[in-house]
Amino acid sequence: MGQEDLMNTAEDVADQFLRVTKQYLPHLARLCLISTFLEDGIRMWFQWNEQRDYIEATWNCGYFLATCFVLLNLIGQLGGCVLILSRNFVQYACFGLFGIIALQTVAYSILWDLKFLMRNLALGGGLLLLLAESRSEGKSMFAGVPSMGESSPKQYMQLGGRVLLVLMFMTLLHFDSSFFSILQNMVGTALIILVAIGFKTKLAALTLVVWLLAINVYFNAFWTIPAYKPMHDFLKYDFFQTTSVIGGLLLVVALGPGGVSMDEKKERVPELDQSEGSSSRGGSSEAQQRLRVTLLHASTTDAHKLASGSFISLQTNSALLY
Repeated sequence: MGQEDLMNTAEDVADQFLRVTKQYLPHLARLCLISTFLEDGIRMWFQWNEQRDYIEATWNCGYFLATCFVLLNLIGQLGGCVLILSRNFVQYACFGLFGIIALQTVAYSILWDLKFLMRNLALGGGLLLLLAESRSEGKSMFAGVPSMGESSPKQYMQLGGRVLLVLMFMTLLHFDSSFFSILQNMVGTALIILVAIGFKTKLAALTLVVWLLAINVYFNAFWTIPAYKPMHDFLKYDFFQTTSVIGGLLLVVALGPGGVSMDEKKERVPELDQSEGSSSRGGSSEAQQRLRVTLLHASTTDAHKLASGSFISLQTNSALLY
């Protein structure tokens, strides 16, 4: 009973937070989500020569192709961020950023580094959620048109986004025997499973946002490292990539888990029961109405028979008298 009260209290706090921040939360989520692309695009500008030389030396592709690679990353990322923030051509911007993620995964050999690959996939999950949000906004423009419910593509994009987002937390698990690490792994694993299956989704995602924000500020404090040290760039990269995953989780908090989730199924069951109850009540009323009509018809028929019988008896008696 105590655990149930605690869970209900936590859900009430989360609902109150959503009511207060519902006008600002989607905007904050989008800003956090694109932060890593924004930072990387700006870095391409300020480290133009270094990035070009790295690509040229790694792939031996020549000066021209290396320059094209850097230019494509700069324009693609900054342009996509501007489109998303301005709410114009969001779907095209998301597809463009998907392409940037795939290009960088190959160019920087992230494909063979499991930790960075999982983080890139988690970043792609955030973009899937943003793409689902843009589809929802497109449908809301035709508010007067009847709808048969959410479209399957949007539902499965939200499911895929949730599943990919939890990959970020797989990279944060620590496999050692200390009590704090074991507790952190247990709590974190429970929360990411809840988000993945869509159970108590908003509360679990909001808890993960707080946890991940604390870890990000503590472990990726790049501002404490001098800019000329390589560790500064590594921590800065991790910080903004983690911030983007936080943005994806904030989208889950703001928009909900979608149709393919346990929360959605729990909400549909009472509605089905209520509609079945209404149908049964309607059926009972109709049956009662039919019964009343039948009884009324039977009464009328009996009265008619009785009147006919009385009239015949009267005629018979009159005949006998004469």
